[in-house]
Amino acid sequence: MKTVGIICEYNPFHLGHVYHINQIKKMYPESIIVLVLSGNFTQRGDASLIDKWKKTEIALNYVDLVIELPFVFACQSADLFALGACDILKHLNVDVLVFGSESDDVKRLYDFSIIQDSSEYNLKVKEYLDLGYNYPTSLSNALEDICGDSVRSSNDLLGLSYIKNLKNSNIKCISIKRTNDYLNSEITGEITSGTSIREALKKRKDVSKYVPDVCLKYLKNLHFINDYFDLLKYKIISEDISKYQTVDEGIHNRIKKIINEVNSFDELLDKVKSKRYTYNKIRRMMLHILVGFTKQEAKKLSKTKYIRVLGFNDNGRKYLKKIKNECEIPILLNYKKGFKGLDLESRVSMIYNLINKEDDLLEHEHKVIIK
Repeated sequence: MKTVGIICEYNPFHLGHVYHINQIKKMYPESIIVLVLSGNFTQRGDASLIDKWKKTEIALNYVDLVIELPFVFACQSADLFALGACDILKHLNVDVLVFGSESDDVKRLYDFSIIQDSSEYNLKVKEYLDLGYNYPTSLSNALEDICGDSVRSSNDLLGLSYIKNLKNSNIKCISIKRTNDYLNSEITGEITSGTSIREALKKRKDVSKYVPDVCLKYLKNLHFINDYFDLLKYKIISEDISKYQTVDEGIHNRIKKIINEVNSFDELLDKVKSKRYTYNKIRRMMLHILVGFTKQEAKKLSKTKYIRVLGFNDNGRKYLKKIKNECEIPILLNYKKGFKGLDLESRVSMIYNLINKEDDLLEHEHKVIIK
């Protein structure tokens, strides 16, 4: 029996995710499916529409085991996001990672990962960064210069990061071709992007055709990252923001100057945006300021310290029992106060719930979800 990993955010869980899971079940009948799930904030610096506990409840209708991807990895660049998620999968002895991809060409992505190990590539990346290009563009331009080909689509870039982190492990990488554009903000059919669903929900449009019923019931009284703007503005005005993760030297002065000129999160992003800083990098920067995630914390928590279980069904329980003694780091079924990393999760959840009014429990009050 194979154990298959999925790395996901489910913001929100939609029919494209159902398709992904169903394809895995066709490829690996009777497999154990393990999710590594982002929590209350996501890699693009967004607030999750549904909190991590409800996302776990939804997911357990389709999979066996849900593990939390710690905030320290979940809300970082693609390389760090993949590093944390893949490390968890390695500790859990997963056999296969199946991810969505625009190109659906794992061999091509693997070849790129070899190039990225070379000194020539790293020198090229530095040259483009010195010219003022942002990091993702510098990576793609360096590949283009060396081999005449590049990766520019979001999920292929993420897939490349997964492959880099897993190529010296026993985990096999398999891709499933995406049926839509990840960044498309318009509804494109029954299987459409999470971005398009979020945009529709912002406009209070009906999305019942695009998400399963088990998710639809949670898509009420929603909140968005824009709703945190006043809290963010207070933090920027009142603190030295240069201590926070991803706030580079120099840009903190620009943010301090701009903050009194803007009245919304989107306005702030537009004012800070530059050739060097992508929207996603700025969003993550603002999120790190919002939750008080410092560079010192990021350094201390740069390695996976634990595996936190959010939920499981009977198959997931049996799998946990099987690997418990094989795992080199603690597997936590309950919150442990003072445990490195969990204090950060507690703070992040409390800030999330200042706006999200659907969850009135503190982090340590939540119990693992059993399906």
